[in-house]
This record gives sequence, C-alpha cells and structure tokens, in this order.
Amino acid sequence: MARIEQKLQELGLSLPPPARLPPGVVLPFPWVRLVGRRALVSGHGPTASDGGLALPLGKVGRELSVEQGYEAARLTALGILASLQRALGDLDRVSAWVRVFGMVNAAAGFNRMPAVINGFSDLILDLYGPEVGAHARSAVGLAELPFDIPVEIEAEVEFDGGS
Repeated sequence: MARIEQKLQELGLSLPPPARLPPGVVLPFPWVRLVGRRALVSGHGPTASDGGLALPLGKVGRELSVEQGYEAARLTALGILASLQRALGDLDRVSAWVRVFGMVNAAAGFNRMPAVINGFSDLILDLYGPEVGAHARSAVGLAELPFDIPVEIEAEVEFDGGS
C-alpha cells in the first residue's frame, strides 16, 4: 500500500468518490490541471463520503462554529487528495505542497479564517510531514461561497515523474 494511503487508513480516513454536483450544474474546467510537474487544483468544497456536499452548510461565525469550519476544511482536504489521486495515480507522487488558497464563507465580523483553514493544513502536514507538506497559504473570508458551502480551497502541488 502507498505511504499516504496507509497514513490515511491509520487515521481512520478514506477518500471520497468524485464530487457529485447539484442537479443542472456543469463545470467547464477540470478538478486538476497538470502543467509540467505541477498540479493546479481547482477550488473544492467539503465532500461527504458519498461525493455530495458535506453538511452543515452556511457561514462560519453564524451557522457554523470555528470547529465545524475546521472539520469542513479537513473534509475539503480529503476531496482534494481524492482528485489528486485520480489525476496522478498515486498520492506518493506529490513532492511538494506549493500553495494553498483557503476561502471561508464568513459571517459579518468573523475574523478567524486561519483557524478554519488550519483543518486543511494540519491534515496535509500530518500526512506529508513538514518537508513535503509545508505550503504557502492564504486564508480569506468571503461574503458568499457557491451552494452555501462553508469553505472552498484551491491548491498547487509539485509531483515527481513516476507513474
């Protein structure tokens, strides 16, 4: 078993199937675009174990607590990892997490976006360690996100040339 998959299993985590979008929604872009040895990951939201949108939905700081936002960011990490696995064939091919852009569906006055997006970063660092998993990051609050998801995260990783 691949090293990252084994770590996921040890943590009691599993990767979700491809995202199931709401009826009538068509995305005119790929979830992951490979450019040279870089994988550009489109914005993902929290994914449930069946590929649907994970609940709860809403704004962090109003409908969701910081802890629920953190969990939503962690679920988003699993969705991104699943998309990378489908694109690369093996998560062990990731040689560097380069950049992460985290967006939080924030209630007016909420300013703890970094604490929410830590749900993503903490899992990546747990899985890949500080050398591969460390990444540049932004965590911003937005007035709205698609489908009322609490977080959306995009990323850029570098990968090795294996198959």
